[in-house]
Amino acid sequence: MKYIKKRDEPEDLANFKASANEDWKPTYNDLRGTEKTNIHQNLLQEQGYICCYCGMGIDTGNSHIEHLKPRSVFPEEELNYNNLLASCQREREKNEPVHCGVKKADWYDENLIVSPLESDCSDFFLYTGSGEILPTNVLDKKEAAVTTIDKLGLDIDKLNAMRRQAINGILEAVENLEESEIKQLIDGLNKLDYQGKYTPFCVAITYIIKKYFIGEK
Repeated sequence: MKYIKKRDEPEDLANFKASANEDWKPTYNDLRGTEKTNIHQNLLQEQGYICCYCGMGIDTGNSHIEHLKPRSVFPEEELNYNNLLASCQREREKNEPVHCGVKKADWYDENLIVSPLESDCSDFFLYTGSGEILPTNVLDKKEAAVTTIDKLGLDIDKLNAMRRQAINGILEAVENLEESEIKQLIDGLNKLDYQGKYTPFCVAITYIIKKYFIGEK
């Protein structure tokens, strides 16, 4: 999970909320068309086109607007831009297991969810070279990590396989690099590319490189 630094509320959302009057109060269900598409695009740009939870690559076609605090439970937060994220699985193939925002559904526990809006969210998880995600061993973080992995389905076979493929795709190149070059690679993985995108699963890849090639954990 990669930290998301929220930007200012986009103009489209601000104008939509400002359209309220004595007879009509806008809700999320009223948000449609160009306004909704533009807000969705803002979220994708803000996140570098990776899922807010699992880190896979996403775009407007395979992602949806996610409410960190579910609007069914927190209706007052449904149009709060700081509560909006972009999550994967806009549509699923038949028998595809749910994960991330779709699996999370109406669950939210501020004491047990690891939020991508927390600057230290990546510290809650460990990764293996085979693509598995594990909870940290740090006691005051472990329970939240275990719960979040379970509630968001971050450890399902599909995501493990995708992380493994992403990790393996980088490791072959890393083996022939000097330590200074490896550190440059890590720096690059944590920056947006020329298209404004992060490398999918960059957090997991970075973790493995640091652990096995430069001795960091």
